[in-house]
Amino acid sequence: MPWKNPIPFLIALLLTGCSMPEQIDVTKEWSASQFYSEAKTALLDGEYDQAIKHYNGLQARFPFGRYAIQAQLDIIYAHYKNGEPDSAIAATGRFIKLNPQSPFVDYAYYMKGLANYNRNQSFLTSILPTDPSERDAGAALDAFNDFAELVRRYPQSKYSADAHQRMLYLRNNLAKYQIHIARYYMRRGAYLAAANRANRVVSNFQRTDAVQEALEIMIDAYRKLGMNDLAEDAQRVLALNLENGRLNKQSTADAEQNP
Repeated sequence: MPWKNPIPFLIALLLTGCSMPEQIDVTKEWSASQFYSEAKTALLDGEYDQAIKHYNGLQARFPFGRYAIQAQLDIIYAHYKNGEPDSAIAATGRFIKLNPQSPFVDYAYYMKGLANYNRNQSFLTSILPTDPSERDAGAALDAFNDFAELVRRYPQSKYSADAHQRMLYLRNNLAKYQIHIARYYMRRGAYLAAANRANRVVSNFQRTDAVQEALEIMIDAYRKLGMNDLAEDAQRVLALNLENGRLNKQSTADAEQNP
């Protein structure tokens, strides 16, 4: 016979202390090697959340030893692949602090740079918004500085060559970003601000693709301001560099200069 009113029955169950069975922790008896094996398998299978969970469990249960150190390193990559750049960067900081003499410290610096580099790919590859002065290029600059530190500290590292190439790319795009801001100021009649921004490109981003356009903006802005002497100076610099083929020839040495 069906229950017409189930409430008294439910109250009776509560009073008798009915409860759900406790969840069993399958990792309770795991050794450090099993923790690491399970984490590594999850990582290779692309199950990054699970890998991170096991790496954290390993470090909590077995904070010392080779498996713990390797877990500190592997979790950087797991966070990076899982689209968690802040966690990846924090993990690189912990590894570097705890293992300053490790032969893999260069890898930690490299991954820190990659995390910032990929975090700001939208800035580097997409069209900037209408008001570029509101756009933040901080992650790109952070990535440049991370790669620069790697190259400075570990010039013989196997990651240095790739870091060099990424620095060239970042430097060129950071220069273009300044050009977008200068154009924004020109459109709004803020000619002095435009000239100053373009001059920053000429001073700090020599031999990038953006230098020629920066000089052209300076010429235009100074003329609109009635500063004809400065406009002529910028014109001479542009003509001289075009004549000598100095523009658009960015070198590795240029890339190492801080933007």
